[in-house]
Amino acid sequence: MDLYQKIRTLPTSPGCYLYKNAEGEVIYVGKAKNLRARVRSYFLAASQANAKTGTLMREAVDLDYITVANEHEALALENNLIKQRKPRFNILLRDDKTYPYIKLTLSDRFPKVFVTRRLRKDGSAYFGPYFPGNLAYRLVDLIHRSFLIPSCKVDLSRYHPRACLQYYIKRCLGPCVEGLTTPEEYKQAIHDVQLFLEGKPGELEQRLTARMQQAAEAEQYELAARLRDQVSTVHQMLDKQRMATTDNEDADVFGFHYENDMLAVNLFHMRSGKIVDRRDFFWEDLPEFMEASIGEEEELNEESSAVASSTALESESFNPGSFFSALLKQLYLDQGYVPRSILVPIDFPDRALLSEMLSERTGHRIEILVPQRGEKRSLVDLVCQNAKQSFDQRFRVLQPSQKAIAEALQDALMLEDVPRRIECFDISHIQGAETVASMVVWEDGTMKKSDYRKFQVRTVTGVDDFASMREIVQRRYKRLLDEDKPFPSLILIDGGLGQLHAAAEALNEIGVTLQPLASIAKREEIIYVYGQENDPVVLDRRSPVLHLIQKIRDESHRFAITYHRKRREIRDRKSELLEIPGVGPRTRQRLLEHFGSVRAIRQTAEKTPDALTAVVNRATAEKIQRYFATESASDNPVLNVLP
Repeated sequence: MDLYQKIRTLPTSPGCYLYKNAEGEVIYVGKAKNLRARVRSYFLAASQANAKTGTLMREAVDLDYITVANEHEALALENNLIKQRKPRFNILLRDDKTYPYIKLTLSDRFPKVFVTRRLRKDGSAYFGPYFPGNLAYRLVDLIHRSFLIPSCKVDLSRYHPRACLQYYIKRCLGPCVEGLTTPEEYKQAIHDVQLFLEGKPGELEQRLTARMQQAAEAEQYELAARLRDQVSTVHQMLDKQRMATTDNEDADVFGFHYENDMLAVNLFHMRSGKIVDRRDFFWEDLPEFMEASIGEEEELNEESSAVASSTALESESFNPGSFFSALLKQLYLDQGYVPRSILVPIDFPDRALLSEMLSERTGHRIEILVPQRGEKRSLVDLVCQNAKQSFDQRFRVLQPSQKAIAEALQDALMLEDVPRRIECFDISHIQGAETVASMVVWEDGTMKKSDYRKFQVRTVTGVDDFASMREIVQRRYKRLLDEDKPFPSLILIDGGLGQLHAAAEALNEIGVTLQPLASIAKREEIIYVYGQENDPVVLDRRSPVLHLIQKIRDESHRFAITYHRKRREIRDRKSELLEIPGVGPRTRQRLLEHFGSVRAIRQTAEKTPDALTAVVNRATAEKIQRYFATESASDNPVLNVLP
């Protein structure tokens, strides 16, 4: 059955349709109130005249469809199918960044708290999202300090022989060592953390106060003091929440700038009437099919379709209404939290339907507004102006400031603080021979060559990059611990998961469990953050953050290669002299110290052999002379090439 025959059999009910190419790949997904009418519209002369629609229809050779009960279900199904199939002619949300959540691992024997950006069905409790992103880190640090729940990477499914430093400075209950805490005490602390994160400070304050009084009556003054500090923390949070309720409601504000087939979108997050964070999206390879379908265009009234960003350069190939329809579905339909107001610069066909659907899912009214005038329109225009600046910075190759790059690196790798110092390690060898390592340092925006370090691998024989990395990292940071020197903001490893885990084991062996650690894999340029290996960071090839990490990695590789070559040259020079009969290690050392190099020794043996007797006896001098004379006579290209 060809495509035209299949269209005649389509039902008139709501649903989604999927165009496929000759290879059976889904190239476009759409939804419709009436499947037959919508799909048939693509074959009308007016649609075929459009270059983008024509391109789609020339590639499409087959059609699948899925019927649903109503348009709400069609909207949700369309969003899921686009995310699963990633059709070439649909708008795809390339930047899948989400704001951080706090994860409480309730399914573990001893639950821990983490900051994460991915929601999974793994039995854990998730709280958030948090704006700005560092708020989640501050709350986890507060939980770590006040409730003594660990956030380290130590495996708590088994007991360990000794606790780490966090226990001894009273920032952890010590569940890693048997006998330091009881399961009941730990369970009670986890329940307190749940109440804290669920926004029930009143109930938590009552529980903590009662336990504090009981501890004081039992003369457990240290426990009572800890509970008192927790009550104080909760009381401060309660006061902040009371203040926040008097402010305005939450809103997300969108703006965009389109030019030369490239698009920049800015999203400002307003919480309690204040702009707390912003998010950038970029598309430099927009799908070819960007026009709204015939049925969709008719749903827009003339006034709303004329409202567009004052900074956007419109063209026939870009339909902002279709774009924002696709973008908002992918952004909000799967999110646990949606603000009450969403301000967009352009109207789109599904606006009322999407607003209604989000309201049903969240349990409160969600408004998607297209402001025409007043303060809200001014706010949208402001975001559009910022989108224009983002466009210039991204596509006109304007180098962002070092501070901006460092902040972007913090966000990309989910670091607790803006990185000021990065130490990067690399291993170099040839088939396990002369294995060496390098450490280069990036600090405050520049490479700090005075802090570079070179290492000879001492305990590893043969080819074993993992063991070599483990040795070098442990030697470096054990020395910092012994000398009581600060650790870097980030340790970067040149390599994949194997090298990353080797470095993590080295740090764990010396009791360092909270050090940020990441690796960058060669070729794929994928960044793995320790503790989040299942969610590797894939940055855009134009990203200044990726360029910075590549620069540091390449410098460590260069430094390691240079040192390795130098070690090989020294080895080759030493081994060549040892091939001469009568020349042992001590004689070789005296010759090199006196003449400076093998080249100088050779020239002396050829021109003034008597000068060799200043270091060795005449018999040995004659052997050295004969050795180099034999080399020259044999014309061996390998032996004649001297360092």
